[in-house]
Amino acid sequence: MTIQISGVHVLADDIDAAVAFYGDVLGFTVRNTVENGGFRWVTLVSDDHAYLELVLSEPHAGRSQEDGDAIAALLAKGGLSMLQLRVSDLDATFDRITASADAEVLQEPTDQFWGVRDAAVRDPAGNMVRIAQA
Repeated sequence: MTIQISGVHVLADDIDAAVAFYGDVLGFTVRNTVENGGFRWVTLVSDDHAYLELVLSEPHAGRSQEDGDAIAALLAKGGLSMLQLRVSDLDATFDRITASADAEVLQEPTDQFWGVRDAAVRDPAGNMVRIAQA
């Protein structure tokens, strides 16, 4: 039996800003955009892992008003799970991120004591994204 992760969901209060960050800045490609019930989600992929989808959606999509409000509040505080990425050139990726106005730098590229070199930013919605050197 083979099992693989096929998708990672990231919540965003502004889908267009999220697509610009993950697409234009980080280099993901939009695979699909779906609108449903006044909301939309966008699926992106990387050239190297086209089978693993990054799915951007809004906090209220498919949820009750109360649940959407609670998730939106956590998103605004940066209280949701982080996304971890690995890139072939951390310094070049970090330079692209800092050249855009869409991310907040939390940690510049650093050699960690546990053996990785990584950086940390917040995407336009406030999600923490840790990016490691491959």
